Amino acid sequence: MKLLCLDIPQPGASPEKYQPHMHDEVRHGWKLYTSGIVRDIYFRQDRPGVAIIAEADSIEAARKALSEFPLAKAGIIGWDVIPLGPFTGWQLLFAPDNT
Repeated sequence: MKLLCLDIPQPGASPEKYQPHMHDEVRHGWKLYTSGIVRDIYFRQDRPGVAIIAEADSIEAARKALSEFPLAKAGIIGWDVIPLGPFTGWQLLFAPDNT
């Protein structure tokens, strides 16, 4: 299952609170990347944070892996986990009445 995972800063989160955890945060991200859970990771351009494309058997499995990030363990961030599926709108290109 492919998932879009967006970090959610918790009340009181600040760059100063993030900083002591960043080395371990990146290390955990690498662990998830090399284990095949994290497929892509991007810095958000609208605010500080990340967007992760993940692969997991379930939303719960993804949440479990994400909850192990040091910032999540410290209560500084949470996660919005959105399941993704294939785009089926292409079929409209081939509909009989579409010319």
